[in-house]
Amino acid sequence: MTVEQLKKVHQARPFRPFTLKLADGSRLRVRHPEMMSYSESGRTAVVHGEGNDFDIIDLLLVVGLEVRNGHAKRSKRK
Repeated sequence: MTVEQLKKVHQARPFRPFTLKLADGSRLRVRHPEMMSYSESGRTAVVHGEGNDFDIIDLLLVVGLEVRNGHAKRSKRK
């Protein structure tokens, strides 16, 4: 997994939510492109979660990405 591959998925249009898999086995969900930003050096990123929660991660510890089809369940309106 390279930083370039991550940025390609993050910047894809249309955006598809994805999950970062980290070396320690943890996972971070990126639900919207604005919920993730990169440091100036490009080595770390901030992933925002629910409310005021956020994680700062070393991008060298990202070992994989999980991308889903992006189809959300929608309720039928009458």
